[in-house]
Amino acid sequence: MEKKNLTYHDEKEIEYTKRLRELLTELPPYAKDYFRAIENTSSPRTRISYAYDLQVFFRFMLEKNPSLSNKAIQDVTLDDIDRLTSSDIEEYQEYLKYYKSDNGNQKNRPVSISRKLSSLRSFLNYYYKKELLTKNVAMQVDMPKLHEKAIVRMEPDEVAILLDNIENYESQLTGQKKAYFLKTKTRDLAIITLLLGTGIRVSECVGLDLNDINFRENSIRIIRKGGKESILYFGSEVEAALKKYINGPREHIALHAQQGHENALFFSMQQRRISVHAVENLVEKYTREFVPQKKITPHKLRSTFGTSLYQETGDIYLVADVLGHSDVGTTKKHYAAIEDNRRRMAASAIKLREP
Repeated sequence: MEKKNLTYHDEKEIEYTKRLRELLTELPPYAKDYFRAIENTSSPRTRISYAYDLQVFFRFMLEKNPSLSNKAIQDVTLDDIDRLTSSDIEEYQEYLKYYKSDNGNQKNRPVSISRKLSSLRSFLNYYYKKELLTKNVAMQVDMPKLHEKAIVRMEPDEVAILLDNIENYESQLTGQKKAYFLKTKTRDLAIITLLLGTGIRVSECVGLDLNDINFRENSIRIIRKGGKESILYFGSEVEAALKKYINGPREHIALHAQQGHENALFFSMQQRRISVHAVENLVEKYTREFVPQKKITPHKLRSTFGTSLYQETGDIYLVADVLGHSDVGTTKKHYAAIEDNRRRMAASAIKLREP
């Protein structure tokens, strides 16, 4: 298949597959069986994260176990793992707080430690079920307690301030800064309006092609995590921002687009499909300027959309569906504070006696 016929998601799938294959050469040979087994229930990106986590675990084994000090990671056997005790895993959990790696010193918060332990649990459980291990020693150790973080999001007035200021930003600029801003203004407004108006992930945004937009229905076709296709709908403000970009700057840029990028919805200044990193940077740039009291990322724009949708509808199942959460429990956990506020409102809504 020619490169120009590959979609953004095809290219990412190939990129992640190649990276995973590289990582597997650094792990013991039997690890391939595990990653093959989880292929249909996990995304390539998730499997890459697991591989990195397992690298850390095997390095810990070599560093802390004198009997393995002369071995390479690829030489660690399942028998070596089966000799581990719960004390070893507790030591590993402590090790994860701070350790040295090829990329320098690594410090992990409880959420990262929890993820690495979950990766290990899943890995060992596969061999335990296959009766290649006599126990899953990682299950004998409690996971670190995680403290729920408050949802960072923008209030409606902050959203209006952000969009209004981007629309008029050129009045605050001069010279080259003004010229550069005017080149990207319409695109940037379309991206931020789309993120705020639909709650899609930044990866879903950059993966959009022009033919994924349907103005007859005001809908977009996106590819969710795991490759699932979904149709979402947008309102008039998103429609106006997209049309202004598509019928304006994009029409010209597409004529000079690099091969393989012609169908992209959003382009970089190099006439290539815009990257996740570029969208993260532009969101940070504008929000740092106009909403400086909060650190806003594309994911926080997603939280802003989810919060607004829940406040308007009170339907947590609708929010879960639109945001693409496979488990509504995930949505409830993220928006528990909003539900608590609604319960507080209920307490004051009923008057037992007239004042």
